[in-house]
Amino acid sequence: MSVWLSQHRDALAAALRRLIAAPLNTLLSLLAIGIALALPASGQMLMSNLLQLASTTTPSPQISIFMKLDANHDAVSRTEKQLKQHSGVSAVKVVTSEQTLARMKMSEGLGDVIDALPKNPFPDAFVVTPHDDRPDAMESLAKELRGLPGVEHVQLDSAWAKRLEALLRLGRTGVNLLAAFLGVGLVAITFNTIRLQVLTHQAEVEVSRLLGATDRFIARPFYYFGLLQGLFGGLVAWLIVFVAAATLRGPVGELANLYGIDFNLVSLGTTDTFLLLAVAGLLGWFGAALSVRQHMRDT
Repeated sequence: MSVWLSQHRDALAAALRRLIAAPLNTLLSLLAIGIALALPASGQMLMSNLLQLASTTTPSPQISIFMKLDANHDAVSRTEKQLKQHSGVSAVKVVTSEQTLARMKMSEGLGDVIDALPKNPFPDAFVVTPHDDRPDAMESLAKELRGLPGVEHVQLDSAWAKRLEALLRLGRTGVNLLAAFLGVGLVAITFNTIRLQVLTHQAEVEVSRLLGATDRFIARPFYYFGLLQGLFGGLVAWLIVFVAAATLRGPVGELANLYGIDFNLVSLGTTDTFLLLAVAGLLGWFGAALSVRQHMRDT
């Protein structure tokens, strides 16, 4: 076990030396990888901020239940009790026909018209806040509430939720596609970089083979080279996103204040940061493995 760890330590040290030995080439490669990864990382940052903004500025979706005009006080009370006991209902607000009539009388131009009516034309109603505000769950709850005795009409306030969910789904799909395309680009960059590294150290590889070294032993430093290159490229991408978020935080905050919104643009969170670095390192390792295996097979 100690020999295995020693071999990996030596391979990692050799990879670091090779990165440091060509600082200009290393810097250019890291910039190329960092810029490529910064695009999907920025998209993920924007998606996270949009979710935060939506959760703080979008009102909770509700379901409006209108009773029949001839429903008496006992029927309304029974319906209210059923709603409050329903497991899918978080809160219930009662809007009596008298409250609606008084509010409509206060509307400009409607007072005289309503006074001329022979009786109150408005039904008793309930405003229900569901536990689960997902569009599908709200549709199911509304369908169930339509079957309650004395209910005339159920109005579902979920159109905005469907639009928001569709927009977020579109955004996630776009970010994932961009990440996939640029991930292929990262593999290609690593593939070519490792290929040049192998050609540069061709004499060293041949000598190692003559001394009895296995292909796995010879390839190990190149694998670590690709891993480190991807990992450092991910750090560059994180730095780009962090600087961009810090630069835009002031203007975005001023714009939000103009609309009366308390919003602060934040950079990538801890989970997204670790995911970015892990994916970058794995893609670098994968590109190196492809390049080294092709070279070993050809030679």
